[in-house]
Amino acid sequence: MPETQDPHVTQPSSVKFVYDFTEGNKELKDLLGGKGANLAEMTNLGLPVPPGFTITTEACKVYLDSGTEPAALRAEVSEHLDALEQQMGKKLGQADDPLLVSVRSGAKFSMPGMMDTVLNIGLSDASVSGLAAQAGDERFAWDSYRRLIQMFGKTVLGVDGELFEEALEEAKQAKGVRVDIDLDAADLKSLVAHFKDIVSKETGRDFPQEPREQMDLAVRAVFDSWNTDRAKLYRRQERIPGDLGTAVNVCSMVFGNLGPDSGTGVAFTRDPASGHQGVYGDYLQNAQGEDVVAGIRNTVPLADLENIDKASYDELMQIMETLETHYKDLCDIEFTIERGKLWMLQTRVGKRTAGAAFRIATQLVDQGLIDEAEALQRVNGAQLAQLMFPRFDLGAKSETIGRGIAASPGAAVGKAVFDSYTAVKWSRSGEKVILIRRETNPDDLNGMIAAEGILTSRGGKTSHAAVVARGMGKTCVCGAEELEVDTKSRRLTTSDGTVIEEGDVVSIDGSTGKVYAGEVPVVPSPVVEYFEGRMHAGAEDADELVKAVHRIMAYADRVRRLRVRANADNAEDAARARRFGAQGIGLCRTEHMFLGERREMVERLILADTESDREAALSQLLPLQKADFIELFESMDGLPVTVRLLDPPLHEFLPDITELSVRVALAEARKDANENDLRLLQAVHKLHEQNPMLGLRGVRLGLVIPGLFAMQVRAIAEAAAERKNAKGDPRAEIMIPLVGTVQELEIVREEAEQVIAEVEKAHGVSLKLTLGTMIELPRAALTAGQIAESADFFSFGTNDLTQTVWGFSRDDVEASFFTAYLEKGIFGVSPFETIDKDGVGSLVRNAAAAGRATRPDLKLGVCGEHGGDPESVHFFHEAGLDYVSCSPFRIPVARLEAGRAAAESKGSDSR
Repeated sequence: MPETQDPHVTQPSSVKFVYDFTEGNKELKDLLGGKGANLAEMTNLGLPVPPGFTITTEACKVYLDSGTEPAALRAEVSEHLDALEQQMGKKLGQADDPLLVSVRSGAKFSMPGMMDTVLNIGLSDASVSGLAAQAGDERFAWDSYRRLIQMFGKTVLGVDGELFEEALEEAKQAKGVRVDIDLDAADLKSLVAHFKDIVSKETGRDFPQEPREQMDLAVRAVFDSWNTDRAKLYRRQERIPGDLGTAVNVCSMVFGNLGPDSGTGVAFTRDPASGHQGVYGDYLQNAQGEDVVAGIRNTVPLADLENIDKASYDELMQIMETLETHYKDLCDIEFTIERGKLWMLQTRVGKRTAGAAFRIATQLVDQGLIDEAEALQRVNGAQLAQLMFPRFDLGAKSETIGRGIAASPGAAVGKAVFDSYTAVKWSRSGEKVILIRRETNPDDLNGMIAAEGILTSRGGKTSHAAVVARGMGKTCVCGAEELEVDTKSRRLTTSDGTVIEEGDVVSIDGSTGKVYAGEVPVVPSPVVEYFEGRMHAGAEDADELVKAVHRIMAYADRVRRLRVRANADNAEDAARARRFGAQGIGLCRTEHMFLGERREMVERLILADTESDREAALSQLLPLQKADFIELFESMDGLPVTVRLLDPPLHEFLPDITELSVRVALAEARKDANENDLRLLQAVHKLHEQNPMLGLRGVRLGLVIPGLFAMQVRAIAEAAAERKNAKGDPRAEIMIPLVGTVQELEIVREEAEQVIAEVEKAHGVSLKLTLGTMIELPRAALTAGQIAESADFFSFGTNDLTQTVWGFSRDDVEASFFTAYLEKGIFGVSPFETIDKDGVGSLVRNAAAAGRATRPDLKLGVCGEHGGDPESVHFFHEAGLDYVSCSPFRIPVARLEAGRAAAESKGSDSR
């Protein structure tokens, strides 16, 4: 992609800012944006695309950086506009036979509804009559003019869109009609005058009559829309970089609002909700494109077009097959029919639900369009995680209050809210909410993100609500026409008169389109049942999905290099992890074994004054620890189990200093103070720490409390010995936590090896126990070469490493200022969710390389929460780690992403 130009330097003549549709192709998305690149591709395929040109993302970046367009842009636009006028045989906005154009955004990545579009550019008081004469339809001309003023006023001039909507509603009420197509030419002419008055009153200027001024201002508005709040919010949600900019597409207008033989629609080559092949989409007669997407009029199914206009329908079906075969994927298509002539306005690889993604990927393999490696790249871990969420128990008693279009699957339950502000407010207070609207628009994005699901009474599978919900993985039901939504009164009324007030609980099923009053119980996902070894015996559709997941997971497991282990502290979690495909335990946190009744034993150990007290506490703990490890080794027989020695912040095993102080003070006031409490308070004061996470914990605790780590090592070794003598195959790995220097590791290792030797001798076995360390401190990462001299393995503890590298206390910062950091764009995502590749990641890479330089056979893994994060898994693959470890439920996601990382790496190497 060309480098961004310094706006203060004259751009060389070789820089090209405008491309005709005939000049580009689908590979130029960085430069032409997705829409422009695909319009060019369709033009190259010989499909009926209205002529036009694209202003590049580079021009947008110059504008955003400097506040003004590149010096060469106006001349280039004029050159391409002249060529377009010659091709069309008419001039932009000429009075008798005007050329009209649309000005549309088009970023590299699809951002549906987030940026601006203006249609009918070139209409004016002087040319509207010419358009009417040209079309032989006065109503059409005035309808197009009112649309231009409405879109231009809101998008370009910043007029409140509600003012136009209110004026339109008033016109319909005065006429006694419900839909705008029932307004005649005289009504629309009056509405145009009203709209122009609104523009003059709200902006202090008249609606611009010069066509080129309209176009130039619209182009600038599209550039500006890249940085609107809603666009930035959407990019953060979808992790789209903020420095890409948008292209602008200037396209000659074709009109779907020329009468019953005209219309506009959106089509999918397969169902984006289920993945099934068939005829899917929406069509609206006598309408322009925004009517479909906005959901302000309910569409008819695309299949109905065959009866309305069979010739256009047949041509569209042929084009859809051409595009899907060419793109080798589900295609999302926008089209217009102008008096029986079909025009293609856009295509893109369509957004789809998680289930559809898996089904479509395997279908395309079966059709020979893609191979298994490409199918693996067509799905991702986030989609797999969605498929593992519970779904409604259809056998439970429930009150169905309506049904709409199943636009985005899932089972969502929450309190009814009727505006985005309330959705965000209640959600931040911990409430689960369902956002209910007549139809959504881009301004509702905050509420859609906050809600568990979205319900609309208008629109179809191609409406704004449906498209955005599918992209975010949100449950959505659209077009529930029998439900009357009153946003002002904040209520929903069903066809039988049942009223749902704001705050009432509703349930929506994005797989069936059903809407329920109250909370509907949920059951496990069939995909989870598959991973646990219980194939779903219910719906055929679910079985089809399970088969698709199975095929892709099987391929991912064949090609991945990274092994996947589990973070598990007990036999139950270990057994579930193994069913989910875990190849061992990467982190057993032994401190979790000392909660409940055992906590007092650890407390006595830490507070022990004498050697005999300490040994007594250790002797109590040893058999309990040994029993824990025997269960773990049985559950994971034949697979590695990494046991981290005790690593609690000290305060977790001591009495609360405030409560103890109050108890002692009250006792002293009553003159019946307990000697043990006084001694305990003195000891707790002595051990009290201002920052326990950086205090006496990990290896430091093992070095300060004699016998603690030796007891744990003995318990591990004896459990392994007994398991081995019982013909088992225990593979224990002992991990020393919070090491900052090799000397700490050397001392603990020497003690551990002595204990292991004693156990081997006593049980008559040879134990192959390995000893390693967790790299979770910057110093450990920086001196990894030295530490590797005494370590058989490294496991990166990226939770603590992130805290210590950033200087963040995770328990505090996520609740205090992370929201502000995300909103300001300082973070694209929390560094605790996805690894910070530049900072923490750099330490991981360097430590891995230094460790292997010292010890080439050093085993490398990661056991922080990042081990189950899709993006982070790819990083760990690239960094050369041997395995990732994560919570049991995230194991399938990690397996899938490890396969995707391997396939992606292989594809890059072959290129």
